[in-house]
Order: sequence, then C-alpha cells, then structure tokens
Amino acid sequence: MPRMKPKFTKSPYFVAEPGNWHLKPGAPKELELELAQYLNNLTINDEGGTINGNHIEYPYSQ
Repeated sequence: MPRMKPKFTKSPYFVAEPGNWHLKPGAPKELELELAQYLNNLTINDEGGTINGNHIEYPYSQ
C-alpha cells in the first residue's frame, strides 16, 4: 500500500533536501507546526535484539 505524503510537502515553502527537510523563510506558522510535528513523530526503533523494530529471539531455539 502506498504511503500518503503529508500536505506540507506540496507547499512552495517546503524544501526537500535529503536529510535536511526545512521550510523557506516566511512560511505560515501552521505549516511550521505541521512539519515540526511530523519530524518529531519520526522514530527509529533500533533497540538491542531488534531488526527494523522486529524483536529477534536469542538464542535461537529450533
């Protein structure tokens, strides 16, 4: 299933530099808030004993 793009990505204020998403100066406050909330919700689940967030049982019992 394709992922939906956030609305702020369609704004002329949005700059999609790899690893450096930001807004151009003069962007509306609601757009700044939407981008900040989106970036804060991105989490990397890289705990010990996981691969891409999936728990791996160890030792392997077979």
